[in-house]
Amino acid sequence: QVQLVESGGGSVQAGGSLRLSCAVSGLTYSSYCMVWSRQAPGKEREGVAAIDSDGSTSYADSVKGRFTISKDNAKNTLYLQMNSLKPEDTAMYYCAASSLVSGYCPFNYWGLEIWGQGTLVTVSS
Repeated sequence: QVQLVESGGGSVQAGGSLRLSCAVSGLTYSSYCMVWSRQAPGKEREGVAAIDSDGSTSYADSVKGRFTISKDNAKNTLYLQMNSLKPEDTAMYYCAASSLVSGYCPFNYWGLEIWGQGTLVTVSS
């Protein structure tokens, strides 16, 4: 059974940091495009960051320079380090995955196959 389980969300003041984790099980982790997406209240879900099997990454402009996606293959865990948080980063954050095909792994991947349940991040001003 494939599972993605996020953790690490919480409340933080603007300028603060959080690290989200996503425990991955039931899939060949290294063969997937791994993505962090978020959905703010009243807004559409948007891609934030992605990482492929080789460790190549991509980011939305809104988080570039502040967020870092990484993965620990030995622990089957995906991370999102979030620094210099802003109130507009407030959202439910989701870990997601899709089979890696021809290296396609953009941060705004449409049609991701597998989703976690999400973890809430709240940034106050």
